Amino acid sequence: MTLTQPDLSVFTTLESEVRSYCRSWPTVFDRAHGSRMYDEDGHEYLDFFAGAGSLNYGHNNPVLKRALLDYLEHDGVTHGLDMSTTAKRAFLEHFQNTVLRPRDLPYKVMFPGPTGTNAVEAALKLARKVKERETVVSFTNAFHGMSLGSLAVSANAFKRAGAGVPLVHTTRMPFDHYMEGKTPDFQWFEQLLVDRGSGLDQPAAVIVETVQGEGGINVARPEWLHALARLCRRHDMLLIVDDIQMGCGRTGAFFSFEESGIVPDIVTVSKSISGYGLPMSLCLFRPDLDVWEPGEHNGTFRGNNPAFVTATAALNTYWTDDTLERQTLAHAQTIEAALRDTAAHHSGSAYRGRGMAWGLELADPRHAGRAARRAFELGLLVETAGAHDEVLKLLPPLTITTDDLDEGLRTVQRAVHETT
Repeated sequence: MTLTQPDLSVFTTLESEVRSYCRSWPTVFDRAHGSRMYDEDGHEYLDFFAGAGSLNYGHNNPVLKRALLDYLEHDGVTHGLDMSTTAKRAFLEHFQNTVLRPRDLPYKVMFPGPTGTNAVEAALKLARKVKERETVVSFTNAFHGMSLGSLAVSANAFKRAGAGVPLVHTTRMPFDHYMEGKTPDFQWFEQLLVDRGSGLDQPAAVIVETVQGEGGINVARPEWLHALARLCRRHDMLLIVDDIQMGCGRTGAFFSFEESGIVPDIVTVSKSISGYGLPMSLCLFRPDLDVWEPGEHNGTFRGNNPAFVTATAALNTYWTDDTLERQTLAHAQTIEAALRDTAAHHSGSAYRGRGMAWGLELADPRHAGRAARRAFELGLLVETAGAHDEVLKLLPPLTITTDDLDEGLRTVQRAVHETT
């Protein structure tokens, strides 16, 4: 691909230095459809980023777009805070009938605000309110958001340093396989809980990702999650699963924890729940935990009605049967085979993942960044993850065609080989 020099002057002179993704992909995007994006000069890019997992159904999905346009054309409510609207009612009814009831999940649904970190903040606040305790346990390499409460339970040193204040009332424990099997699961955690001299205040809750996305695609084993759930029950701690990036089918089933058979007390959902990339998040919890007073946790944009419309269309289109789940698991085998082949040609590398969330960890921590930059030159958008950005992270749309998936994987392999 021959790239022309785009005019980035307004971005570099006016926009804050905090911008990040645009530095990795120095072009000006103009339109997008399905699994592809196009810049203003007409260059085409296959998208293995999918809005950081916000576009599980691809860009401008035609079924979702039609539902949104119809709603807007008849002057449907756009902004409604938490007022009752036809769009919200339709979403709640379909979410209950399509997602919750078939899985025998009795959760109440809370709309805490438009982003994932809003959902995490609500979950932490609720857990502390219910248990009347301050401490929340999280895990090494976790990422839960950039607002202060969410950042406190996140582990990345660079992101935590940006807080500017102490990040308190949290305790870190090792994620699955953090000690490479040298220590039995939760031995340290349980010892701290039972030892009156450990200094650990009784936690209100534990928050965990079943697959750590930003942390480097670290996959928790089902048996590890089961053991964690039992530990929480034994010690009267609520179990919060952060399903913001790995939910909505990313790992196959609608919720990433389904495979393990656990039932969390609280679940946070965002990113692809709207289906269209529109801001929306949910905090789900057991009915007996619904101790909120009216207005005790609120926000101006917690009622994004256009997002309710596209979310309902996504549920109707993709979650009334198991077609998408089966396709995701089939694509997973294709991705795994490609990464296995790539890793075999690069000493010290490793691959891991579930569903359509995969990572390739390279021996030289800088290699992943070089490969991502080369992939962009070859017409593929892919990001890095991990504490040192040492992992090439693959998040294609779940709806990607087999041909596009194969093309993208070939580009990944080429980019890795050419930047060794």
